[in-house]
Amino acid sequence: MVQVARLLGRPTPQLDRAELIQCVRQLLDRRQQFLALSRERASPLYVLDTAALLDRARQFLQAFAGVLPKVGVFYAVKCNNHPLLVSALARNGFGLDVSSGLELALALDCDARQIVFSGPGKTDNELEMAVQHAGHVTVLLDSFAELDKLERQAAKFNVRVRAGIRVTTVESGIWRKFGIPLDQLAAFFTRARSCRYVHLCGIQFHLSWNLNARAHVRFITRLGGVLREFKARRRERIEFIDIGGGYWPSQGEWLQAEATPLGKLRQALGRPTDNDHRHYRLPAASITEFAEQIAAALQQHLPGGMNYTVYAEPGRWLCHDAMHILLRVLDRKSESLVITDGGINAVGWERYEHDYFPVINLSRPGLEERECLVAGSLCTPHDIWGYNYFGDDIQPGDVLLVPFQGAYTYSLKQEFIKPLPRSVELASAAAEVLPQDALVAGTGEV
Repeated sequence: MVQVARLLGRPTPQLDRAELIQCVRQLLDRRQQFLALSRERASPLYVLDTAALLDRARQFLQAFAGVLPKVGVFYAVKCNNHPLLVSALARNGFGLDVSSGLELALALDCDARQIVFSGPGKTDNELEMAVQHAGHVTVLLDSFAELDKLERQAAKFNVRVRAGIRVTTVESGIWRKFGIPLDQLAAFFTRARSCRYVHLCGIQFHLSWNLNARAHVRFITRLGGVLREFKARRRERIEFIDIGGGYWPSQGEWLQAEATPLGKLRQALGRPTDNDHRHYRLPAASITEFAEQIAAALQQHLPGGMNYTVYAEPGRWLCHDAMHILLRVLDRKSESLVITDGGINAVGWERYEHDYFPVINLSRPGLEERECLVAGSLCTPHDIWGYNYFGDDIQPGDVLLVPFQGAYTYSLKQEFIKPLPRSVELASAAAEVLPQDALVAGTGEV
């Protein structure tokens, strides 16, 4: 088994216990706030922390603005589309990245001043909505056909629409569904010159699940090679380069045993990981490192003389800390099994069999992690919150906290068997955000 594991690469490092304990300690410092919410509102609850969200947005903006002359920050709404979070960012001058007509309508309802509309397969109705709000929306086109569709919709209303083109970062496999191949970029700009109503002025690419900036640097190097072949006049028309999102929070990715390469191998060999409740961590770069390395790549590999704004579309990095879930223990079936009042329909998928987050007993606080299957009350065996809890004991009526549920949970929630949690905002000191007069055109540009 050890020899096979070596073939799979370097073993996944375990999560540092001192780091985990410090994280739990900081959450317990806010214990009374969480308990007060559970007394005021019946659990399960989504607990929203807009102050944390805005603080993260400030950090992201400052990291990139510190190394780039012009920056636009657009929150990826698909990551968490709760109106309270979306409106908080829009109200504080940040742009929004939307991927559907539903998200575009939400962004407009939140009075977002700058919106980028991305994603494949935009319908005529969605493009019409974008055209009708052309003063706030930049359409990120996904294909030659979509360019023609947008031109027709804009012509109907005699409106000039600002647009960019997405280029795919992978020309094979499932990721090729997005954008056009890089070697077709010049042909796309040539085609767009014949459009009267579509003003093509930008380029977008997107990379996902990035623990560091290496993938960004590789693609920027490729993009620079193509742009060097453009005539100077064509390069001058490029007003923005959108480097997408996918930035992993600096805490790294926390995993259950079965999500590691060795754990997957053990499952394939029929050797269960049920008794391995160690926690693992894939380390991530800081956002400052992301910004510095991306800025260096842009400066080194893109042709000189270009005057463009760098757009970024962070989602997970901004909202990871902005939502938590409160549960209550309904039944203690044994010392090693409890049932809670909230099910994984609140997050939309069987996340916690793979991803690790600490389950913290706020009613009987303690810094020792005890083995116990913490299950939800849905009629499925995959309704699992975790295999351990932090606390001195666990009993019916206890209030449990599952922290850091801001990314790709609320947006994926589903009506399945039992009702969804209600939402409540965590009262906290206002985050220090940049004043709106420090932002240009409401996009997050500085």
